[in-house]
Amino acid sequence: MSGSTHHFGQVALIGRPNVGKSTLLNKLVGASLSIVTPKAQTTRHRIAGIVTRPDAQVVFLDTPGLHQGDKRAMNRQLNRVARQVPGEADVIVHLVDGIRWTDEDEDVWRLISKDQKPRLLAVNKVDRLDDKTRLLPHAAEITRERNYSAVHFIVARRGDGVPALLDDIVKRLPEGEAVHGEDEMTDRSERFLAAEFIREQLMLRYSAELPYATAVEIERFEDADGVARIGAVIWVEREGQKAIVIGTGGQALKSIGTAARRAMEEMFGRRVFLELWVRVKASWSDDDAALRKFGYSE
Repeated sequence: MSGSTHHFGQVALIGRPNVGKSTLLNKLVGASLSIVTPKAQTTRHRIAGIVTRPDAQVVFLDTPGLHQGDKRAMNRQLNRVARQVPGEADVIVHLVDGIRWTDEDEDVWRLISKDQKPRLLAVNKVDRLDDKTRLLPHAAEITRERNYSAVHFIVARRGDGVPALLDDIVKRLPEGEAVHGEDEMTDRSERFLAAEFIREQLMLRYSAELPYATAVEIERFEDADGVARIGAVIWVEREGQKAIVIGTGGQALKSIGTAARRAMEEMFGRRVFLELWVRVKASWSDDDAALRKFGYSE
């Protein structure tokens, strides 16, 4: 690298819920670091994904979707995380969904407009538009009164437009040497990722209401003889929810465990022995102490 410029910096991926931030992070890193489901507010934490290449190291910060409404402690915590991350970043990528621009998108713009740093607009899911000729006029309308540094049209799920977005990000980062090792993909531990893989199955398998009443706590994570032995508790808010998660004869819980274990083995590169229990803590999602206990305190 002698004689060439090396860049290092942090990039905030921000947007309203369900616009594809986690999908984009996973595509950039090349691994399923951040869980992805069709449901809004799947992401509950700030998750860093690290991309290392010869000319740069980029730390992408995935965030919960910034949403309107702070009625419950959980919602307030998600919004706190989403609002903090842009201030930590050197470059901000604002994701939006196609040619939709909602009040929540406007809220995101108001938040990031306070920072005098590069702001890129990434218009995602453009493959779903029947009339692609609407894209440029829509982008022109958005940027007419909003000072974005550039606009990118992407399909995060397939990776369309993602390399060009990454190149644009890199050239806007400050010069600096890599901080993380070449083989590091995230700042999160396997313990954290294990909990997320379990929660992903809850988000995928149940109706709109139940997943938001569940949290996952890892009680045991031990490595011995090439096997990760993990004990985890799925917390719900009511006895009826516990019965649903367990299922008839324990079959639902078994299916959750099997799918989560396979995801862990693929990510961790070794065998996993997983035990799951379901417990009830009433109204945990509106209890600040419970949120801290379950790791929602960042």
